[in-house]
Amino acid sequence: MRIINEDIKAGKYKRAYLLYGEEDYLKKQYKDKLKEAITLGDTMNYGYFEGKGIDVNSLIEMSETMPFFADYRLVVVENSGFFKGANERMAEYVEKIPESTVMVFVESEVDKRGKLYKRVKEKGHECEMTVQTPAVLEKWILGILGRGGKRITKEAIDYFLSISGSDMTNIYGELEKLICYCMDKEAIDVADIKEITTEQISAKIFDMIDALGYKNQKRTLDIYYDLINTKEPPMRILFMLTRQFNIMLQVKELKEQGMGQKDIASRLSMQPFIVGKAMKQTGNFKGSTLRVAIHEAVDMEKNIKSGNMDEKMGVELLLIKYSI
Repeated sequence: MRIINEDIKAGKYKRAYLLYGEEDYLKKQYKDKLKEAITLGDTMNYGYFEGKGIDVNSLIEMSETMPFFADYRLVVVENSGFFKGANERMAEYVEKIPESTVMVFVESEVDKRGKLYKRVKEKGHECEMTVQTPAVLEKWILGILGRGGKRITKEAIDYFLSISGSDMTNIYGELEKLICYCMDKEAIDVADIKEITTEQISAKIFDMIDALGYKNQKRTLDIYYDLINTKEPPMRILFMLTRQFNIMLQVKELKEQGMGQKDIASRLSMQPFIVGKAMKQTGNFKGSTLRVAIHEAVDMEKNIKSGNMDEKMGVELLLIKYSI
């Protein structure tokens, strides 16, 4: 990201940029930054291609067109899937992109072994937009709130992140709601967050794990069906459940090694508030139980994907087993 910012500041651009990874907010932010800097709002020298099945001939034709009364033509290619399979033609063309054209690829997934990825890395710049660490998110959140004239305590920001998740697009939307809700207040507290912030699936998974740990089967299944009723796919719930079991196992093992909450949070790049909740939850589970649960969740995923088990029923059976 630093290199892109430096290129924008200098007004000198590489032939190709690849923005990829899980964090959609950052991908959009840097795509828009490049677009604004290169086109200056003039769509005459801007081309956009999206989705699988892009006509490579049209893409190359657009890229070969000289810009009108400008230094560069910008061509954005988004969610093409070019970087997941072999694409010899695009890999060859990256070397031939005119100096007057800047091509920006925006993708969710890439194969770093592929020729196209290697060619963009060699001839241009690739930038992975990953989920940001708690420290980075906190700094970013404080900046947004500061510009909105608001303050927030460490306790409140930890709680906010524990229910909003780490997706920056979601966080930004929730912060806008908070700022508007607290219009007459200078400081945002936990009560404000509880009142206005939408709880994400990760927070509900915490509640489900709590219920599992206390062998409260009714509460466990109530939360599960609440998630189903809000259109959460059972496979996503299974993924989040497996992820939380894995986090708990790591936290439990590090805790047994004598590490405290802050050190564990640093080691796992997680919010201390989340680690604290996981530390409490591990008291209700043996390490061996967590290991078996992880393996059984993975096996359940395989059975569902192979068609041997209905996804809604499969997740329910897993929850029933561990809440008895």
